[in-house]
Amino acid sequence: MNDAFKSVAAASIAGALAFSPMLASAQDEVAGPKKKTDRDDSYTVLLSQDSFFGFYPSFNGLIPISDNVDFSFYGILWTRDAFGTTGTGDDLWTEFGGGVNIHALGGKLAIKPQIGITNGSLLSGGEIAPDGTQEGGNFADGVVPSLTVNYSGEKFEAEYYSGYYLAARGRDDGAALDFLHLWVNAGYKITNKVSAGAHYEWLENSRNTFPGQDGSTTYEWVGPYVQFSLDNGFFSRFTSGAEVQNGATGDFYKLTAGFSF
Repeated sequence: MNDAFKSVAAASIAGALAFSPMLASAQDEVAGPKKKTDRDDSYTVLLSQDSFFGFYPSFNGLIPISDNVDFSFYGILWTRDAFGTTGTGDDLWTEFGGGVNIHALGGKLAIKPQIGITNGSLLSGGEIAPDGTQEGGNFADGVVPSLTVNYSGEKFEAEYYSGYYLAARGRDDGAALDFLHLWVNAGYKITNKVSAGAHYEWLENSRNTFPGQDGSTTYEWVGPYVQFSLDNGFFSRFTSGAEVQNGATGDFYKLTAGFSF
């Protein structure tokens, strides 16, 4: 796998599973109080652009199913055809999944285990023609188990996310990739509309079957964020940071705008 494709591959994972820090924070805000009768269905739509993997819209829905548990479903719509092989819509990377969102500490803490599937050619190498060339994407290209933990108190907010992206098709062939993605951030609520804090993020290409390639750290970022929220459900977050490995991926900056209703 050449360096350009490896960078593109890593980039598509970086947004992954649902998710930006903004999405998880928004989910926590709209989750509501403990009792099912007091908690409504909610839906969050995000538009995000990142210096590493470009533009991608995403969504997350929450449906209360008991006093302290919601059913959660999500999707990410990757818009860069470079994540595939043919440059057409048949292998744009498409992620979809679900899980549960568990409320604790009077609604301040949300614990969300999920599992999703990716569809395309990024993790699996795509459909292979008889002559050995890549010609399109795969359904169930990969499987993504993940865990998100959010805390939102009166003055402090924090988030932990980890997800593992495993190739599900063509896993033992010569074009399979696995990734481990991790981030953690914490901040202070300056007002009920403004918060700021620090963000750390790490992406590891843990398995690579391309000839002559090995797993390696793709990036490691550290930097600040600032978030603005309106009473009507609109919000935005800007995150920036420096590469703390060897500057291989350059500076990181990400802008997310969304709406929860």
